[in-house]
Amino acid sequence: MPHTQHAPPSDKQSLWLLAILSALMAFASISTDVYLPAMPVMAQALHASAGQLEMTISGYLIGFSLGQLLWGPLGDRYGRRLPVAVGLLLFIAGCAGCALSTSAPMVITWRAVQAVGACASVVLARAMIRDLYQGHRAAQMLSTLMTVMAVAPLIGPSVGSLILKLGSWQLIFWAMTAFAALTLGALYTLPETLPAARRNHAPLSQAFTRYGQLLTDRRIIGYASAGGCFYGAMYAYIAGTPFAYIDYYHLSPQGYGVIFAAGVVGIMLANQVNARLVKRLGSDQLMRIGTVVAALAGVWLAVDAWGGIAGLMGLVVPLFVFVACAGLIIANSIVGALQGFPEVAGAVSALVGALQYGTGIIGSGMVGAFADGTPRPMATVIAGFAVASMLCALWLVRDPAPISEPCS
Repeated sequence: MPHTQHAPPSDKQSLWLLAILSALMAFASISTDVYLPAMPVMAQALHASAGQLEMTISGYLIGFSLGQLLWGPLGDRYGRRLPVAVGLLLFIAGCAGCALSTSAPMVITWRAVQAVGACASVVLARAMIRDLYQGHRAAQMLSTLMTVMAVAPLIGPSVGSLILKLGSWQLIFWAMTAFAALTLGALYTLPETLPAARRNHAPLSQAFTRYGQLLTDRRIIGYASAGGCFYGAMYAYIAGTPFAYIDYYHLSPQGYGVIFAAGVVGIMLANQVNARLVKRLGSDQLMRIGTVVAALAGVWLAVDAWGGIAGLMGLVVPLFVFVACAGLIIANSIVGALQGFPEVAGAVSALVGALQYGTGIIGSGMVGAFADGTPRPMATVIAGFAVASMLCALWLVRDPAPISEPCS
């Protein structure tokens, strides 16, 4: 069946669409970033080690990675809105479970439930962009969307530290519950972007067969590997910096929020550069540039951490450069993978997301497993994954992507 595209939304409709999709995609960041300043306090309250609390990141990523494999085919079969609504209800349940937890293993378990719900919003928001836009316009919209949603992690740790100042760490998870409830209401102001005529009505039992077929495509593997290795480094950063900054360098939770926000400003700026240059340079070229810069920053970070160079700033400066590269890598790797498979955009988005966040499990898990009270394990893991991301982008994604014309 030929692929028929929706008429692109008007500017006013696009703004409202971006606002709601930003809220949906923000769940990945909100679920992790808001409670980061509370991790040392949670470790004390739950009588857990730093490594155990870092595993709450890994537990979340396990749920987020595996959940996408379910939500992608469901979104292709039943449309986008219903699966997202069910996911938001699961997210609410996971948040409540975290707030009521009395041990680190309980938090890890409920974080996995929270993640299964959150990933429905993220994977299907990306597919909704692909439903409505094509080629470089899709890359621009996704890059803009990621800039807008960057407000969430920008203010997330600051909001978390403020809540921590006003109340307990449990209050952070109750605030997430309220945000999810409001987003659930806003969801139904959006149109369904995948009409019944364009849905994939193959039995859901064929979903894993389809994933196997997609995994034979070298370009999908290339984009997923480049983005996935970068995610491994990013989640090593997310898991390691609260303890490196707050425990090792004795930074306040509020100060940590400010430094974390600075990194997100870097992502926003890089996303804007990406949106302006993607039509001229191409998404593949920009992705490669991003991975090279990220790898150089990762090696710089490892040298500073192992040599004790420049103290706290020896971590902050290279990490700022590294984190900013997300604006050049993530959107372009996703768009590159989605470009060739419009009829199963949900499944492709789910597969790529699962592979990317699956690598994040390894990155955050390694930081927790090798935690020694210093920033060195975090810096080493970030450098290793960043270099691997660069090698994947340079060697596996060799052919130029035809982003200026729609694929059928």
